[in-house]
Formats: sequence, C-alpha cells, structure tokens
Amino acid sequence: MMTNLAVYFHEQGYRVSLVTTYLAPVEYEVKHAAWKVVPAGYEGAELVCDPDENPAWVDPLGNEKNGIRRYFSALLKSEQEGRIKNFKKRSDKLSAIWKKLSPDLILSFIGKNNIMALSTATKEGFKVVVSVRADPYMEYNTMALRSGMLATFGKAAGIIVQTNDAKKFFPPHIRKKCTILPNAINPSFLRRRFIDEREGSIVMVGRLDENKNHTMVMEAFSEVLKKGFGSMILKIYGDGPDRIKLQRKAIELGIDKNVQFLGMVSNVAEYIEKADLFVLASKQEGMPNALIEAMALGLPCISTDCPCGGPRDLITDGENGLLIPVDDVKALEAAMLRILGDKEFAEKLGKNAARVQEKYSPDASNKMWEKYFEGILKR
Repeated sequence: MMTNLAVYFHEQGYRVSLVTTYLAPVEYEVKHAAWKVVPAGYEGAELVCDPDENPAWVDPLGNEKNGIRRYFSALLKSEQEGRIKNFKKRSDKLSAIWKKLSPDLILSFIGKNNIMALSTATKEGFKVVVSVRADPYMEYNTMALRSGMLATFGKAAGIIVQTNDAKKFFPPHIRKKCTILPNAINPSFLRRRFIDEREGSIVMVGRLDENKNHTMVMEAFSEVLKKGFGSMILKIYGDGPDRIKLQRKAIELGIDKNVQFLGMVSNVAEYIEKADLFVLASKQEGMPNALIEAMALGLPCISTDCPCGGPRDLITDGENGLLIPVDDVKALEAAMLRILGDKEFAEKLGKNAARVQEKYSPDASNKMWEKYFEGILKR
C-alpha cells in the first residue's frame, strides 16, 4: 500500500520520498524509483539515499533521477553500540532526514514506526499522519508499545485505521482523530473474472508465520483430500520464518505431495486467478489486502472472522464469501467442502466477491487518500 501510494502521488506531481528502516532480501519493485536495488545487509546502503549527492547510485537502467527517493534511517553495524545509545542515534538520524527533506506531510505505517515518526518529527513542527495497518491490539501488544502510542498519538495530524472496530481500541482523545480509508487494489487484479475450468487448487497468499495459521489450513485440507478431492493441490505463496516448520507439518500429515510452497512471486494475480478457492486463516488482521485482491479476481473466498472486523467488513457470509471462527479447523474443513462440492454456490460467491473492484479500485481509493491529505495540509 505504501509503494502504491508513493507511485500515485509521484504521478500527481508531488515530490515523494520513502524513508525505510532496513533492507529486505526481497523488496517490492517501485515504479519511478530513483535508487539502485542493493543487496540486503550491504554496509554502504545509505549511499543510495540521495541521488543528487550520490549520482553513481542512480540506476542507469531505467530508474529515474527525479523519481521517488529513498532514505535509510537504520543504523549500520559499525554505528551500533548499546540499546539506549542506539535508540538515541536512530532518533537523531530520523530527525536529520526530516530536516533535510522538510516535508509538507509525513505518512507512517505500522507499530513502532508510527511512534518514532511522531516523536521525532512533531517536535520539529512537521505534520505526521500515522496508519495502523493491522489489528491495533496486535500492533500495540506490549506495555512499552502501548505507552509509546498513548504518549505520541495525540500529536498526530491524523490517524488512519482499517475498520470501525479498530477505532474502539483508542481512548476518546485519540479516537476522534481516526479516519477509515480503504486500501487500493493493485491494478493487476482489476480484470475480468476467469470463467473457464478451474485448475483444482486451493490458494493462500501471505507471510509464512504463526498469525497466518497455515497449519490449521493444512489440517483441514488433509481431511478434504480424504473426502472425494484427493487430486486437489494446496498452493501457498509467500515466505517467512515458518517455512521449514510448515513443510515438515505437510510431511507429518502425509499431504506433502498435495502441498506446494511457491515462495514470493511477481504478478500474483496470474498465478491464482484459476484457483477453485482462496483461504485466509489469520488469527488477527486489519483490512487484508490479500483477501481484497482474491475477491477482486472473483475467487470464492473463505476467511476467519478476525478481531477488529477487517474480513467481516468485506464478506457477507454466504453471499460473497464464507466467514469461519478463528482457529476452528472443523469449520474450515466444512467451508472448503461446501465450496468444492457445489459449483453453483461457488460461482455465486465468486461473482459477488468481484464487486469489491468498485469500492477498492485505485482511482476511487487513491483519490480518497489525496483528498484526506489535502484537508490535513490546509489546517
């Protein structure tokens, strides 16, 4: 969502800079980027932060010198000392970036980043909008994070949340600053619904970690295989810390030949549009992009009814998808069997699901974000 917004605002004529805290082994490709992609952990990563000062780092293979900039606020290994000193150094580095950029508006995403942005930028007089992307009970799940949030969120120029239920997490003086804005669907998911013979697969898309609950899906899937769907394949897209554990679980369940771990892929829509159904089994979510995108493709979707209401804001149970209780493997098995065993019902769910394109199209969503930011800037 951050990269989508960066591209949109750049194309509207705004000067856009991304401030990131670390390099990842696999990163999103950013249209109009003014930096070179460098290996994760590279000690000279800060050199890419300003193409004007370091023109050698402007990618000659199509990336744009006057495009979206990237600044690194993380500490290099050579700069790190103790925990307290590192916190002070990170704050100083962020403060220096804000002073250098002198932005009209700062948008921050997620947990600790929101606290850091507010604590460093508001004291310099910059306007900061923070966005809570997941269930706030998950993003601010420790005493330290919750204390930091309570101490800083009152200084925000605006707070963006994903659902009405998420607003209820905050005390009244913070809640009154909260606005719900939709996520835009990646344009690659805006297409006509696939209506030919489906490929015999169930798909999941997301980080391989405990919260996404792939284990429950594999347990339900192992029962589905025994009940007339033995040729079905479970395709899992994404990567994360639980990959090896999940691969071992598939072997333990005796379903490893029917489960494919396909890692990170570009153009996800191309890989999943022919699937029989999509599953989101998370324990907690905000407004899940993966579910919105699967619905936009017209896939019959099953989702857990997560706290803070993201999936239930998207799905009317039995009309454009199925909602099941969190951690309920039997309910998931029954939902899978219901969709796989009733093509007419599956078609109804998929056709109705595709209507999310109307609300979450980039044109509609991005213009709402722009209008909101313009209102902040006029204050």
